[in-house]
Amino acid sequence: MTFIQPYRLIEGDTVAIISPSWGGPSVFPYIYENGLKILREEFGLVIKEYPTARADAEYLYHNPRARAADVNMAFADPQVKAIITSIGGDDSVRILPFLDKEIIRRNPKILMGYSDTTTLLTFCNQLGLITFHGPSIMAGFSQWRSLPTVFATHVKTLLFDVPETYQYQPYPVWAEGYPDWREPENVGQVNAFQPNEEGWRWLQGDSRVEGELFGGCIEVLEFLKGTPFWPEQTFWLDKILFLETSEEKPTPDQVKYMLRNYGSQGILNQIAGLLVSRPRDYTPAEKERLYEILVAVVATEFGRPDLPIIANMDFGHTDPQFILPLGTKAEIEGGNKTFRLVESPLG
Repeated sequence: MTFIQPYRLIEGDTVAIISPSWGGPSVFPYIYENGLKILREEFGLVIKEYPTARADAEYLYHNPRARAADVNMAFADPQVKAIITSIGGDDSVRILPFLDKEIIRRNPKILMGYSDTTTLLTFCNQLGLITFHGPSIMAGFSQWRSLPTVFATHVKTLLFDVPETYQYQPYPVWAEGYPDWREPENVGQVNAFQPNEEGWRWLQGDSRVEGELFGGCIEVLEFLKGTPFWPEQTFWLDKILFLETSEEKPTPDQVKYMLRNYGSQGILNQIAGLLVSRPRDYTPAEKERLYEILVAVVATEFGRPDLPIIANMDFGHTDPQFILPLGTKAEIEGGNKTFRLVESPLG
């Protein structure tokens, strides 16, 4: 499949805001408003909110068609240059049957979010669009001014520039979660930073590999398995698969069962590399157990001791997080321990 690059953002562009999963803005409006403020003040973007953006959480739960309608309208709107989700959730898989494939195919544009937005990113990526696993309005952008400046540089490079290559580096610090959103004084804050002393954990593989990025939240991808929205067998060849865990904290053994399914489908025999996020709320012992499981499943159970595996990476449910563009070619160089994009995700 040849993936379509969306156009880069420029100051003054219009960005659509939707809530395809949970109606978080209706529950924590201060957090949501601060995220919109960042887009206006830091990026110079124009905000266009669709009806689901602030809709009541209970209403959204009972109306997946309404959520899907906003996705379709945002893609069809020639004024809109990018679509960013308000926050994740747990049931955006319910909107997929109501999405208009032809509208989405004909109108490629930046689509970004993470966590439960994995379903929407995957759906659109299957249609040939490059999609962006990255910060949402309430979780990522709202905390912008509390995060290191290197995060700001990263986001602006990935969304506004057209670099021919881009090399990822571990962030100097990281944080898990946010202070109680029910308290207005916690708007824009993150929990205490921890120094990123360990960096990424290179578990195996010392060769150079190249492939197209694909992945998302491992629990959300489970919703898609066995449905018409799961990628076909041929899709997985030479993919660099990235997986992250959510704040619901699946245990290392639960991750093992999920990963074992990828092996049983033949996916682990086709992919070129595996990237795994820093697991949120894991103890040091749980992290070590996870690393052992990754190697045991991939190398021992499914015979891929050659497959590069990088763990403890800065994407997903800890801050600051990387933007990873699904469908963009990337390279893992095991010898010098680097990971980079080898083409621009933007046109």
